[in-house]
Amino acid sequence: MAEKKTESPAPEAAAAAVAKPSGGGLKAFMPALLAIVLAPAATFGVAHFVILPRFDAGLKAALSADPSAAAAPAAAPSAHGAPAAAEKPAAGGHGGKAAPAGAAGPNGYKFDNVVVNLAGTMGTRYLKTSFLVTGERGDVNARFEAARPQLGDVTLGVLSSLSLADLEDAGSKNIIRERLLAAYNQALGSRVVDNLFFAEFVVQ
Repeated sequence: MAEKKTESPAPEAAAAAVAKPSGGGLKAFMPALLAIVLAPAATFGVAHFVILPRFDAGLKAALSADPSAAAAPAAAPSAHGAPAAAEKPAAGGHGGKAAPAGAAGPNGYKFDNVVVNLAGTMGTRYLKTSFLVTGERGDVNARFEAARPQLGDVTLGVLSSLSLADLEDAGSKNIIRERLLAAYNQALGSRVVDNLFFAEFVVQ
């Protein structure tokens, strides 16, 4: 009777069967999946809790120690030769300060170092500007001095509603000029001012 031989599997096939991992596809992609999920979260955390607080603290320190405001004289001569009172920033809840300077003659009123946070920037970008408003109907300076708190608030309201996109548009200064003139005339109840001239316009 012939002896029946059983064939054993080849050594290479047995090694391949042992080495084949179960569910190896998911394990192979796990580091890539973790990097995709954790990288944006880590970036947001660093920006929100490290970079933005430091930038905000530096910006507040720079605004509180404004060298041009510190160098301004305590009293400046008015159009009539008498010393004018020292100017104080008008209080407003629009994330900025308006410091009307006046002393621009009877037909004009000057706003110096108006600083506002730009809309949609979480307080990280701001606009600093100085400008002169003029008119030919009556004593513009006296009308603005009489309504200085209201007009400071109007100024902050118009400027703090601006976004970076608004300032990048062509002709943005002309649009801002028209908005401010319309707001002033509305607040004063009649057409008092006709022109507005920017002396400084800085976005940072």
